[in-house]
Amino acid sequence: MATFLYKLGRLAFRRRHFVALIWVALLTLAGVGAASAPPAGNSSFSIPGTEAQKAFDLLEQRFPGASADGATARVVFKAPSGEKMTDADNKATVQKTVDELADGSEVASVADPYTGNAVSKDGTIAYASVKYDVSGMELEESTKDALEDAAQQARDAGLTVEVGGDALQAVPETGATEVIGIAVAAVVLVITFGSLVAAGLPLLTALIGVGIGVSSITALASALELGSTTSILAMMIGLAVGIDYALFIVSRYRAELAEGREREEAAGRAVGTAGSAVVFAGLTVVIALVGLAVVNIPMLTKMGVAAAGTVAIAVLIALTMIPALLGYAGRRVKPAGAKGRLLGRSRKGEPKPDRPAGQPKANLGTRWASFVVRRPLAVLLLGVIGLGAAAVPAASLELGLPDDGSQPTSTTQRRAYDLLSEGFGPGFNGPLMVVVDAKGSDAPKDAFDDVAGEIKGLDGVVAVTPPAPNKGGDTATITVIPDSKPSSVQTEDLVHAIRDAGGDVEAKTGAETLVTGSTAMNIDVSEKLNDALVPYLVLVVGLAFLLLIVVFRSILVPLKAALGFLLSVMAALGAVVAVFQWGWLSGLMGVEETGPVMSMMPIFMVGVVFGLAMDYEVFLVTRMREAFVHGEKPHQAVVTGFKHGARVVTAAAVIMMAVFAGFIGSSESMVKMIGFGLAIAVFFDAFVVRMAIVPAVLALLGKKAWWLPKWLDRALPNVDVEGEGLRTAAERGSGPDEDRELVRA
Repeated sequence: MATFLYKLGRLAFRRRHFVALIWVALLTLAGVGAASAPPAGNSSFSIPGTEAQKAFDLLEQRFPGASADGATARVVFKAPSGEKMTDADNKATVQKTVDELADGSEVASVADPYTGNAVSKDGTIAYASVKYDVSGMELEESTKDALEDAAQQARDAGLTVEVGGDALQAVPETGATEVIGIAVAAVVLVITFGSLVAAGLPLLTALIGVGIGVSSITALASALELGSTTSILAMMIGLAVGIDYALFIVSRYRAELAEGREREEAAGRAVGTAGSAVVFAGLTVVIALVGLAVVNIPMLTKMGVAAAGTVAIAVLIALTMIPALLGYAGRRVKPAGAKGRLLGRSRKGEPKPDRPAGQPKANLGTRWASFVVRRPLAVLLLGVIGLGAAAVPAASLELGLPDDGSQPTSTTQRRAYDLLSEGFGPGFNGPLMVVVDAKGSDAPKDAFDDVAGEIKGLDGVVAVTPPAPNKGGDTATITVIPDSKPSSVQTEDLVHAIRDAGGDVEAKTGAETLVTGSTAMNIDVSEKLNDALVPYLVLVVGLAFLLLIVVFRSILVPLKAALGFLLSVMAALGAVVAVFQWGWLSGLMGVEETGPVMSMMPIFMVGVVFGLAMDYEVFLVTRMREAFVHGEKPHQAVVTGFKHGARVVTAAAVIMMAVFAGFIGSSESMVKMIGFGLAIAVFFDAFVVRMAIVPAVLALLGKKAWWLPKWLDRALPNVDVEGEGLRTAAERGSGPDEDRELVRA
């Protein structure tokens, strides 16, 4: 592989005009496609294989035209102090609002509070339910404006009015902190390279890659039903890996220049060595993201595949466009150790010596690695204990999906949620819909009544509506109001109790009972994700483990990499629980409301963090492996690996943390939580696991770390990540001219 990538790097360096033209053309094509694509339609949230989804599908079949997936809104009214909603003036205001809402072109129905028993017992709060023909993401802006205008007119009449539901669902915004994250990345790159030109290359290529990826997602959003969160997460991950992959190749290029090689040769060798690490690191990220398909949640699968596509683009750009841009940059990219004008240089342009000739000063990475190999056990214990302490809050992890109760208190959705809880009880915000399929029953009506009676006798039930059958009389819906809030354990227990009771009724009457609604759907999603976590871990870690065996030609190094990942991801989950569930530092993170951790968070974090963790493992340990196979002793190989890789890996980690942390400012709670989780996970993995635990373990293992059974060594393909083939060619006397002929051939 190293030889092939070496040829590719030199070819891209020499044919830089052609390479640059291809990528600019792709960016233009993707941009035109995004600009001309129709707006994204309904991003369906289906959960195949769950009871809630089965009931939802049955409703669409048995209740045609009911717009089961249509947007909903609850316009909640509260009377002024000392008044009732049943007072004549207030009643007239509500009636006028209902009439105005009913005139909307996309409105399917509006329920009058006074005819639908939607007034609280004390008479101070009432609500009108609005149902639309299309989903919240498909609603016209004029329809949303009409809803807000109707609510405002009722406010002007003296009532407190808030609007809940998904009709006012907005596209999430990332905020200015995203730009700050990129700015931090730029500063780190300038400090690392000491040159604006060298620092600009990774930023430029990452932005081009993300531009192509996100524009492609936007162009396909309508056809593939991609949600707005998909492009945000693809941007987040694409920016991070795009900058990092380019950073490693540019750094290796400067190191090759420092060894006296010509620029074209240096570009080829940089792509042949660091590019090999980029390919395998990118493969682990792609495996982890595409592996999300095993969960069998279409939305999560689409998010993973879209992000994986952006990562693949980042790899291709790093291997081709970076050497092309290095050709354009020419002498403005200095060899390693030589600083440009930005950070100062000697008169002749040479690096200022820190020590007398022959006594080079050891860099920080070398000094740290030397300390670790002298005290490996102490460093290992300290790192493991520290991560273990950070992981303790993960034992209290509570999973759930967001509802209006998790919105900031400044939003009208949250205020509507609180008013409904005040007037009708906390369970009113999470009603359960029970669907009774009596098609196989001899007495459907009796079956409907039996189910309703069984539910009324359960603990935790406040109200049960009479069964509402369809026109065919073979299916009915029953609405159940719990006495607990939607995200509580009590509501989850009630859902299971209703399903158990439905099983007893089915045995007697032949009628099947299904529980659905947003609350039941959230419960089913959480359980499905929990059940899929172990198989997903086995699949992703297993495939990556095999891949790393090929890369490192070792059994213990990949095993250590996997165990280190588990430590860092558990510590990151503990930090997420502490901030988003317990409320620690919530003000600093902009978390206005604590609550259960997003159900998708653990499995998504496992996928993404594993891929990123393997990035650092590959980039850092391949340098150690390279030194070892070239004759250095195990301890010295660890120090050499840090000498060449620690500075770059540190810069890469800081950049990745800055990019992820930039998304903490998002208005979407899922994006905010993932941004924080990935940023803290990168911190734990890069600076504790890879920088401390990994060298400590390798120092303790010595030569055993690189042991591989002979039969397996013969069976594995030789991918030559260390560039041994390039070294052999150099020893044979193959110069740039001979290599150029090889490329042309």
